[in-house]
Amino acid sequence: MLNPDVKLMAMVKAFSYGSGSFEIANLLQFHKVDYLAVAYADEGVELRKAGISLPIMVMNAEEITFDVMMQYNLEPELFSFGILDAFENYIKRSGINNYPVHIKLDTGMRRLGFEEADIKELCERLRSTSLFKVQSVFSHLAASDSAAHDAFTENQAKTFVKACKEIHKATGYKFLRHIANTSAIHRHKDLQFDMVRLGIGLYGVDSNEVVQQQLKNVTTLRSTVSQIKKVKAGESVGYNRKGIAVKDSEIATVRIGYADGYPRLMSNGIGKMWINGKRVPVIGNVCMDMTMLDITGVEVNEGDEVIVFGQELPVAELAGWGQTIPYEILTGISQRVKRVYYEE
Repeated sequence: MLNPDVKLMAMVKAFSYGSGSFEIANLLQFHKVDYLAVAYADEGVELRKAGISLPIMVMNAEEITFDVMMQYNLEPELFSFGILDAFENYIKRSGINNYPVHIKLDTGMRRLGFEEADIKELCERLRSTSLFKVQSVFSHLAASDSAAHDAFTENQAKTFVKACKEIHKATGYKFLRHIANTSAIHRHKDLQFDMVRLGIGLYGVDSNEVVQQQLKNVTTLRSTVSQIKKVKAGESVGYNRKGIAVKDSEIATVRIGYADGYPRLMSNGIGKMWINGKRVPVIGNVCMDMTMLDITGVEVNEGDEVIVFGQELPVAELAGWGQTIPYEILTGISQRVKRVYYEE
């Protein structure tokens, strides 16, 4: 979908959206992705220690982490005059010139970034220093997946382009410009600029149904049945007796709970899992380490595999039941859940 020569920055923050930091980054490095991005310096340090040599942008840089960023050659995002001043002072003491940095602009997200009113002063600051070199200038689209907000997206882009021109004039050199996230890659092809940032799409999820059909399932969360019980009509199941059998039933206890990242909101029939070709509902409250399913009428044995989400049960559907988004489900899977990687 990318225009020729457009570079690719892959988002590997939050344990690569729950999929595993090094394993995903290592695959991306093998395939020669141009840049990686993490939220915090510690995530970048972990990748460096594991042998990742790709350029890594740290999106939420803190003064306390400047030492490790320099030690591990991580590139900070400068998003305010406060963080710019702190990093400039640190660089001065270190005796380093042309350290790579990334300038974040706030064009409407209202999260991090220099605002339109800051650009004149920012340009003056960049013009007067050789302590660091701007590798990229970027912004973040607030609603690139929504046609209802396309006018807002276009306005963000105009603000971004204008600021980039002023910064380019001030620095006197070229830098990478990027504003497109996963949705913008296919919905706003005119906003690809020099680089795009691929996030949730890398992990097989897109809010656009047509695009979703073109993506392969990346992650499957599996568990197993630990025990099966027969429950008579009227008997309760689980904490606070929230689950009541409306008829004589069979209940399977599965090895997963909210401590593993399976939301407690899935309790009492809201959530479902896939066993032996059938969807079966949660009964009772989700426990910390276990969840009970009503398997009445389905042939299930202890030890059988259970699919929590995957090809048969998309994570987006699970997120819908939980009144959230796939991002939260994927990133919420606990570190205690074992990751198994299949390689061709």
